[in-house]
Amino acid sequence: MPETQVAGTEPAQLPKKMRWFDGFAMSMTMPAALIATLGASITGLGGWGAAALWAISMILAMGVNWIYTELATMFPNSSGGISSYAAEAWKKRAPWVAPVAGIGYWLPWGTNLATYGAVTGALVQAQWFPEHTWEISLGPISLNLPIVIGLIVIVVLYLVNVIGVRVTMAFVYVTAGILMIPLFVFIVLPLFSAEWAPLDLTWKLHGWEGLRTALIWMYIMAWTTLGIEVCATFAPEYRDSVKDTARAIKAAVLFCMGVFFLIPITLGGYAGEAAIEADPAAFFVQSFGNLLGGGGADVMTLCLIASLLLIMTTSVADASRVLFNMGREGITVRSVGKLNRRGIPMRALNVMLVMNILVLVVLQSPLAIIVTGNLGYILTHIFAVSGFFLLRKDRPNANRPIRLPRFFVPLSIVLTVFLVFILVVGATGFQVTGYGGVKELAIAIGVLLAGVVIWRFTRRKPSEEGIADLSSVPARADSAPTQSR
Repeated sequence: MPETQVAGTEPAQLPKKMRWFDGFAMSMTMPAALIATLGASITGLGGWGAAALWAISMILAMGVNWIYTELATMFPNSSGGISSYAAEAWKKRAPWVAPVAGIGYWLPWGTNLATYGAVTGALVQAQWFPEHTWEISLGPISLNLPIVIGLIVIVVLYLVNVIGVRVTMAFVYVTAGILMIPLFVFIVLPLFSAEWAPLDLTWKLHGWEGLRTALIWMYIMAWTTLGIEVCATFAPEYRDSVKDTARAIKAAVLFCMGVFFLIPITLGGYAGEAAIEADPAAFFVQSFGNLLGGGGADVMTLCLIASLLLIMTTSVADASRVLFNMGREGITVRSVGKLNRRGIPMRALNVMLVMNILVLVVLQSPLAIIVTGNLGYILTHIFAVSGFFLLRKDRPNANRPIRLPRFFVPLSIVLTVFLVFILVVGATGFQVTGYGGVKELAIAIGVLLAGVVIWRFTRRKPSEEGIADLSSVPARADSAPTQSR
């Protein structure tokens, strides 16, 4: 049963202060994440190719995340999100799935500070300090203005999360509100512009090589589209863990489906492929100014930075809770599974601070960081989605406040096979995009193996032990069954 806090001791459970719309606000990181990959995808795939793949990837994400509504309500007291569902489903067959899924999920979310800190630094330099192109070499690493700015951002957002969930959520709402400005401008205003020319967009996916390229790009896109599952990580912190988790996931799926389908067509058709190829990382800025009649470059840059801050804030909150859950369940070093007296996973936050500084300084390229983390991230989804089938088979009578129709069982198998296909092709060929290669793949595999090694050393019992059976933990009063199909 959930532990209760004794006066003068550290709390054992995360405080329940969130509502479903807080989780939905967290999911706005996914539309914001388009900033890091949309321009590059249009350049590599053509406008129509990018639009088609973003739509297909989002449809895949919709099916996957709909499955997570059942899993999330089965385990409303787990702060491990989909990695916890994977561990639960596979623990009797393959207990090593727990550390692989935990680390595989934590790494991409945990490195988002580095990923988007680098993008933020590049935007600031391009807009306000274009002449500052200095670089300092420190042995095998180098520092420049974008990297220094990224490091400052990492420290600031770490401090925001240290203060507490209320300040974090206030920061999330402010940045999510600002994000709505460019989303409206990029989706609606191009439709009323004479320069909007969607028929000028091209399709660069031809033959078998085009299919391979598409799968590699879906490997990269997976982080941005599948990331809606962030809503499930906060299940223990929702006031009503069952209702709020399901509502947050469904709202995020529907909203992001529309955004991911429309923006490549509207903004891509307005900006034009030539302009996007010339500056895939910051073409948004010029397009924003042009759509508003000029003079909006500074405003757009600030909006973009706000959206990146939203991604990073959410990522810190999500990844720190996953690492806390891993420590609490003995999947990694147990000392990180502790909360301070205010209910904040401080030790997990400290680990993330150090890791992001190292990742940003070593990898530097945002997409290189993304493709490094995607190996474990997609692998975690494979274990979690297939886990839906296993849990239906192994625990047919388990409490399921939301029980999806039967056709979701074969659908989970189809989705698992498709994700495996994307993983194999993408992980062995992402150099086609110009980002990543042997080094990034080796780092990803090394991190996953390190997670398994740490797990072996932290286990207290022989190998047949798995993580605690969360389905046997009585649900809290706020987690009573609310829906059945």
